[in-house]
Amino acid sequence: MVSLVSRTGRNLQRYRDGRRIVVGCVPYRYKNGKHPSCDNNNTIDEEDELEILVITSQKGHGMLFPKGGWESDESIEEAALRETEEEAGVRGKVQSKLGEWGFRSKRYNTIYEGIMFPLLVKEQLDQWPEKNRRKREWMTVAEAREACQHWWMKEALDKLVRRLMQQPEEDMVRSPSTLSEESEEEIATCALF
Repeated sequence: MVSLVSRTGRNLQRYRDGRRIVVGCVPYRYKNGKHPSCDNNNTIDEEDELEILVITSQKGHGMLFPKGGWESDESIEEAALRETEEEAGVRGKVQSKLGEWGFRSKRYNTIYEGIMFPLLVKEQLDQWPEKNRRKREWMTVAEAREACQHWWMKEALDKLVRRLMQQPEEDMVRSPSTLSEESEEEIATCALF
């Protein structure tokens, strides 16, 4: 059952060096519902076979990928999945981290740390917490790249596409226990600024 209430408040939010940490996902699926087959050259044109889910911002001024605060009572993957379900109404398999970005919030004029994961969508919900505040739309990679309002999210999308063109999806999926252990260590030592 889906909780139809989004988490609110910042008392459990994680910070690093005074910067709020936000996590999110680039939700994607294959147009035909499964991994595309190889052609005669053993190459896969993933970009044409992928659909990317984007959502409107809360105020409806532009499109982006679901993201939000990483709270102290959850793993980084749990936070990414929760934010994606709350904002976009989809569930799926979180995959290995795409990267970390430092970005300035226009709204609060402060620097945040953004961490993004790919999410292979397995289920699209009819009801979700922010359904009445956001619209969601499946797009081609090119359309999503154009529509996304944040440079760092566009970079995350490009990293996802490059990754998928190099390896099959089965190689990317990692167990949640492995993700939690590695991600906790990586976040303490790695940042791309």
